Amino acid sequence: MVAPAILATSPAVAGAEPIYETVVHGDEPEGEDARGRAASRVDRRDIQERQPRSAPDALRYEPGVFVQQTAHGQGSAFVRGRTGQQTVMLFDGIRLNNSTFRQGPNQYFFTLDASTIRAIDVVRGSASVRHGSDAIGGAIEALPIEAPLWPDIDGFRASPRSVLRLSSADDMVGQRFQLDWQWDRLGFVGGAGFRSVGLLESGGPVLGPATGRPAAAPRFADDGRTQLGTGFDELTFDARSEYDLGEGRRVVAALYGYRQYDAPRTDQCPPRLAPHDECLEYDEQFRTLAYAGFRGPVDGTIAADLRASVSYQRQHELRSLRRPASHTLGLGADNVDTYGVAARARSGTLRLAPGLDLAIRYGGDVYHDRVESAAWLTFTDVDVTRRLSRGQYLDGATYTWGGFWVEPEIVVADDLTISAGARLGASAARAPGEPQSESAPVDATWFAPAARAGLGWVVADRLVLHVNVDQAYRTPNLDDLTSRQQTGPGFQFENAELRPEEALTVETGAEWGLARVTAEAWAYWTPMWGAIARAPREASECPAGAEACRGSWNRFQLVNLPGRADVFGVEFSMLAALPAGFALRQTLAWAWGEGPNPAGRPADPRVPYRESLPLSRIPPLNGTFELMWRADWGLWAGAAMRWAAGQDRLALQDLSDARIPEGGTPGFAVLDLRLGYRLRRHLVVGLVIENLADAAYRHHGSGVNGPARGASLTLEAAL
Repeated sequence: MVAPAILATSPAVAGAEPIYETVVHGDEPEGEDARGRAASRVDRRDIQERQPRSAPDALRYEPGVFVQQTAHGQGSAFVRGRTGQQTVMLFDGIRLNNSTFRQGPNQYFFTLDASTIRAIDVVRGSASVRHGSDAIGGAIEALPIEAPLWPDIDGFRASPRSVLRLSSADDMVGQRFQLDWQWDRLGFVGGAGFRSVGLLESGGPVLGPATGRPAAAPRFADDGRTQLGTGFDELTFDARSEYDLGEGRRVVAALYGYRQYDAPRTDQCPPRLAPHDECLEYDEQFRTLAYAGFRGPVDGTIAADLRASVSYQRQHELRSLRRPASHTLGLGADNVDTYGVAARARSGTLRLAPGLDLAIRYGGDVYHDRVESAAWLTFTDVDVTRRLSRGQYLDGATYTWGGFWVEPEIVVADDLTISAGARLGASAARAPGEPQSESAPVDATWFAPAARAGLGWVVADRLVLHVNVDQAYRTPNLDDLTSRQQTGPGFQFENAELRPEEALTVETGAEWGLARVTAEAWAYWTPMWGAIARAPREASECPAGAEACRGSWNRFQLVNLPGRADVFGVEFSMLAALPAGFALRQTLAWAWGEGPNPAGRPADPRVPYRESLPLSRIPPLNGTFELMWRADWGLWAGAAMRWAAGQDRLALQDLSDARIPEGGTPGFAVLDLRLGYRLRRHLVVGLVIENLADAAYRHHGSGVNGPARGASLTLEAAL
């Protein structure tokens, strides 16, 4: 059978031993989404050695992934040039995307505590057959640390764990306490943690290539290095229990919580051309996830492995916009309650004929969102508060999405794998109108089928060729249809007439390897029809009751682009297990995007006009390099470099974005050094000296610059 991915491992494969004694249960191999696809994994060892500041930060060394940070307390991963609404994020198989995810980068993957994650799987390329709406760029799934079910326990066993984290560039102090225990067939893992993060020091301002002036965001303290509008506080908690039913089956009950406080949105703190004391801040960014599920085989033929869950999730935001000069304080609160049911299964391998095997994967899911949204305006000089007619979204709106899918796979003589798949999906949006603000009601239902086909061919020993064609879609969500909000480029207002986005990914790849070296290369083309983008609008086109729209320097409305938009790209990654405990890993990615101009042709033919423009936020040519040495007795040391070329291909909305310097984002190269020691599962000490050259840099589209030269230290101890 064709291997799922030769390069589905990380540098940790060289002489790796288990980080935890936790048993991974169930017959289904992890990373099933990655079979025959462009994919990679960040495991627990990678997280311990790289010491990322967040879950998105843990993906910076993955091929085809580019991480943007609007603020120090936010982070969004671009997969093949797509992010936010156009990538699907999951936690333990449960969808994190909800109907208020906004255009472009968002902060929600940041709300996963990296201390509770044992691995993150990234599948690059359209994935709507498996995951439904939004999976145009790909899928990112975080897998949690599991409760211990040690096979040699007779009675009770407990293991406390403490994790201390410090970093100098942002004066961060973090602490997590965790307890693992097992009693007979019942296992439990739970913990609580906190972080206090200060202002982030950078290597200095990043200068625009067109003017030599720094970007409007962030603003700096007098030292020219400390970035204002950064810093936040964070609390986390989690509890997970698993009961072993025997024969690889288990039931799971879990609760995960994230609480972030006082996190400024850096590019709006202050906004460009605003007084220095004006600031938009996320006073509360909360996420709560509770679920129960079953994992394991049910029937050796129809359901050799089944994973099913019922879940409840709440996303809560409380924002404040302080404008002391005008004596006003704006408050906005949004709650999204999501109820979900999901199941996926695979059959056993069916022998159709000698040398001809069939396996079928199938599943279904339904998620239902209920939205509460409100806004208030306080006049601070007279201490008067009035509730506005509507919030960022329409209060009482609902959104339902789901579908059923099947993916058969035929293996011929262990050398040729033919796969296919189809999904019948649907989405329904409902929102009441609000006459005072001239907000139109929404009552829309979309049926969205998707299909895929793939071919994997073992051409020779250790050489596999792949060809995949995947259809994807994204139905307009409540953010598209109902929201009014201040974005990086300007004020954005709703469009209740939007149609679904449709996309197709055509990709070809090769995976090959020798005794110590494995590598993969992929090339892809993703055409999109009806792609949703921001179109510029005049102040006269602002809806009633949207004073912020008329008062903004730039105004945008989401529209479906006419014709076709395209994203092309190539990706390469290589892993070498060298002698004497050394390992080398290298990645390279390039993407190019272009689509129809969202602005209408001007009436005056003398005004310059281009029929097509670059797509927004497409990452530049970028790559990584990691050289690691690991001793059998636990010591490790290494160096890692991240680099990116400049990006001067800007979309229309990028030209007014305070986060992008005039003329584009310049390139950079950042070198980190790593040193650490691991004593099995009992002690882990890790030190990272980051940005050794003290470079001033930022990732394209980010509102904050990267950290200055500094040190990050992790001390993890367990009994």
